[in-house]
Amino acid sequence: MQIQVNSSNQIQGNVRLNEWVSSILHSNLERYEDDLTRIEVHLRDDNGAKPGPHDKRCQMEARPKGHQPISVTHTATSLDQAVDGAASKLNHALEH
Repeated sequence: MQIQVNSSNQIQGNVRLNEWVSSILHSNLERYEDDLTRIEVHLRDDNGAKPGPHDKRCQMEARPKGHQPISVTHTATSLDQAVDGAASKLNHALEH
């Protein structure tokens, strides 16, 4: 399973961020690793430098072998909560 992490200009993408997101996905989606070819993660701060509730957005798109891609989005106050919420939603979507 390949994991690709993309971030907007407001969120600094780096190796540490990629490893962190990958570890969350591996722990949440371990049982689906053989069934998925790739997961694309898009991180975004909707308000930029301005603070606000639910301004961090994480969209995940999983590509199961032989099926259409599955996409989920979660918004939250922090990037941690956004990634965790999207991973949980993706796990639930793959179950069904």
